[in-house]
Amino acid sequence: MILKIDFESEMPIYEQLRRQIIEGIAKGELNTGEELPSVRQLAEDIGINLHTVNKAYNVLKDEGYLVIDRRKGAMVKDILPEATKEYYDSLEKELKFIVADAYCRGMGKDEFLKQCERYFDEYIESRRERENGR
Repeated sequence: MILKIDFESEMPIYEQLRRQIIEGIAKGELNTGEELPSVRQLAEDIGINLHTVNKAYNVLKDEGYLVIDRRKGAMVKDILPEATKEYYDSLEKELKFIVADAYCRGMGKDEFLKQCERYFDEYIESRRERENGR
């Protein structure tokens, strides 16, 4: 999996890492039980502060995506987090903003839903391809 950091983005670097790791898990680029690079190694590879990587890993741990072991480092959890009530509440807040932003920019409902469906289908297809060894 290749991580791409946009140093010009207003989004914090740890959040960019967090999102890309979750996308990598969704696409099957990172599998359950798979070890991630050490905090120090990833920070060095990307050219960022190791505390930034550490923050991303700890947020992912708190969200239930990673387990951090002193000996093995960060690994994708064997059992990924489920959609809890708290998750649905958080999702609702985030979606409300995203929909409002799209609406204000003139995007129609059908186009918005088509985009959502396209991304969801991408994750399904990507995982299917990886599981079938393509």
